[in-house]
Amino acid sequence: MEALDLARWQFGITTVYHFILVPLTIGLAPLVAIMQTKWLRSGQEKWLKLSEFFGKILMINFALGVATGIVQEFQFGMNWSEYSRFVGDIFGAPLAFEALMAFFLESTFLGLWMFGKGRMSAKLNTLCIWMVAIGVNISAYFILCANSWMQHPVGAIYNEETGRAELDGVGGFLEVLTNNTAIAATSHTITSAFLVAGTVIAGISVWWMVRSSKKNIEGQPEMWRSSARFGFVTILIAAAGVGLTGHYQGQLMYEQQPMKMASAEAQCHTEESAPFSILAIGDFTNDCDNVTRIIDVPFLTSFLATNHLTGPESQVQGVDSVQAYYQEKYADQFGEDYDYRPNLIVTYYSFRLMIGPIIFPVALALAGLWFTRKEKIWESTLAGKFALVTIPMPFIAASFGWIFTEMGRQPWVVAPNPTGVDNVLLLTDYGVSQMTSPGMVLTSLIAFTLLYAALGVVWFFLVRRYTLEGIDLTKVKAPSPDDENQPLSFIY
Repeated sequence: MEALDLARWQFGITTVYHFILVPLTIGLAPLVAIMQTKWLRSGQEKWLKLSEFFGKILMINFALGVATGIVQEFQFGMNWSEYSRFVGDIFGAPLAFEALMAFFLESTFLGLWMFGKGRMSAKLNTLCIWMVAIGVNISAYFILCANSWMQHPVGAIYNEETGRAELDGVGGFLEVLTNNTAIAATSHTITSAFLVAGTVIAGISVWWMVRSSKKNIEGQPEMWRSSARFGFVTILIAAAGVGLTGHYQGQLMYEQQPMKMASAEAQCHTEESAPFSILAIGDFTNDCDNVTRIIDVPFLTSFLATNHLTGPESQVQGVDSVQAYYQEKYADQFGEDYDYRPNLIVTYYSFRLMIGPIIFPVALALAGLWFTRKEKIWESTLAGKFALVTIPMPFIAASFGWIFTEMGRQPWVVAPNPTGVDNVLLLTDYGVSQMTSPGMVLTSLIAFTLLYAALGVVWFFLVRRYTLEGIDLTKVKAPSPDDENQPLSFIY
C-alpha cells in the first residue's frame, strides 16, 4: 500500500474511534447539568445522585476523548502536511479558537464541578457544570466550522503566488463561522449527540429499574423510573431534531456535493421523481449501472432533495452526470479520465447504517413511556435486555454518519462547490505528505490502532464498572441545595 492509502486508513481509524466518544460528551454534559438543576430547584436528592452517577460516565468519556483527539492535530502536520500547507491559514483558525476558548472553558469548569462538590455553594457548583455543557458545544461548533469548510469552502481567496488558500480578512473568518454548511452540520451533530446521551441514560436506567425491582431495593425503582423517563423524552425530542436537521443538511448536500448524495442513493442517472432506495444489491465496486435497487420508496429522494415529488423541480442529479461534469470541468488540471466517484458501497451502506439504528432508541422510548405511565415500574426482564442492546445503536448511527460525511466527499479533501470559492479545492491525492514513507505511516498506524484498542477496553470496563456499581441511597445524605456555607477550598 502507498503512503496515501495508509494515511487515509490511519486517519479513518483514529477519527472514528474518537468520534465514538464525542457525541456522548456533547449530549451528556447538558443532561447532567439539567439533572443537577432539577435537584437545585426541587431539593429532591435523587436528581443529585443521578447527576453524580452519570457525571462519572461523562468524566471517563471526556478524559479519553481528549487523549484520542490530540492525535488528530499531529496527523494534519505529519501525514497531511501538503493539505495543511494549502489550507492551514483557514483551517487552523477555528481549531485555534476551539482550543483557546472552548476546551479550556470545559476542562477548567469540569474540574471545579468534580472537585468542588461540598466545597462551594450548590448554585455555584451547578453553574460550573453548565459552563462545561456550554464549553463542549462551543467546541463542537468550532471543529464543525473547520470540517464544514472542507465540505463547502467560503471566506477564502486563492493566492496564485503561493498556491495556497488564504482567509479573506476578518470578513472571511466570519463567513467561515457562519457557513450554512457549518450551521447545518452543528445542529445535526448536536441533536445526534442528545440522542446518544439520552439513549445511554434511558438504557442504563431501564436496566437498573428492572434489576432493582426484582431485588426489592428500597427507593431505587422509583429513582431509576424518573431517570428513564427523562431519557425517553430526550430520545424522542432528539430523534425529531435529527430528522429535521438531517433533511436540511441533505438538501444542502444536494446543492453543494451532488456526487455524495447521488452515490448515497446509488442513483446512476439524473431523473425526476427519484425514489429512495431501501436496499440494493450488485457489483458496487465496478459501475453504478451494475447495482440493482430492489426496494424503493417512490418520489422520496426527490422530496428530500427538493421538497418536490414530481415535475422538473424534482430533478436530482445522478452519479454518471456529475462524473461527466467534473471530467469536463477539470480535464486540464487532473486529466480527462480522472474518477471523481467515491467508494459506492461505503457511501451507500453507511448512509443506511446512519439512519436504521435510530429505530431502536425510538422504540425503547415509546414503549418505556407507555409502561412507566401513572407511576408504574417497568419490571420486564426482556425490557432490561432490550435496553442494553439499544445503548450502542445511536453510537453506531453517529459513527456511520461521520464515515458517510467524510467518505462521500472523496476523492476531494477540500470539495469544489457551485456556491464555494473558485480554485479553492484539493484532491486527497495531493493532500498527503511527500516526506513520509509507507513504512513510517504503517508503523504509526499499527501503534495507534493497538493503543486505541487498549484505550477502548479501558473505556468499556470503566463505564461498565461504574454502571454496575449503581447508586447507593444508604450513603450520607447530600447537602441541601439551600446551604450556602460551603466555601471553596484546596485539598491535597
